[in-house]
Amino acid sequence: MNPSSPVLSIQNLNHYFGQGEQQKRVLTQIDLDIHAGEIIIMTGPSGSGKTTLLSLIGGLRTVQSGSLRFLGQELCGATPEQLIQARRRVGYIFQSHNLHESLTAHQNVRMGLEVHPQFSPAQMNAMATEILQEIGLGNFLHRYPENLSSGQKQRVAIARALVSRPNLLLADEPTAALDSKTGRDMVNLMQHLAQEQGCTILLVTHDNRILDIADRIVRMEDGILKSNLTALVVG
Repeated sequence: MNPSSPVLSIQNLNHYFGQGEQQKRVLTQIDLDIHAGEIIIMTGPSGSGKTTLLSLIGGLRTVQSGSLRFLGQELCGATPEQLIQARRRVGYIFQSHNLHESLTAHQNVRMGLEVHPQFSPAQMNAMATEILQEIGLGNFLHRYPENLSSGQKQRVAIARALVSRPNLLLADEPTAALDSKTGRDMVNLMQHLAQEQGCTILLVTHDNRILDIADRIVRMEDGILKSNLTALVVG
């Protein structure tokens, strides 16, 4: 991939749910380029297509029409193996932390590495320990989610998403279940770790208090990207 090429380039992307007369278009002619190191925030009402777009970018859904190129690889018409390769380059943070309750914090983070065959078990253990120490949870490695606060659980989720040093971090409402201060702390942590790793961030949020971290803000309404703004317009 050319160093000046976008990490992500979307052109004329459409997506449909259902078949025949029941078919509904949920994304309409989406165009979006995101470059390395950018922090893009996507806003918009519930049901407008934001999460659907994230799932297409992350290789969790099949691209139906248009073009979606991630790290130079076209995902429209991609093979299952190509989608697996793309998913390995993406970190995901969900609305709820999505931790496995039967696994410790360390085991949850280690899971983020188990789809990467290049790491040995010893390397995975060391990387999981290191990132948990970096986010201030070095003393909580062996705690289960039920014994962690909401903020601590989301820190573990951030660590799991970034432990493999992905090229792109997709975050879907990461502050939704957190109070104002904890939410800001989480976003600052995410921003710090991603910038340290040279990772690009696409973050979906309704939380107007965190818009100031964005390089650009895009707004989705009824499956259409309505605006593509620099963050400087946010007060």
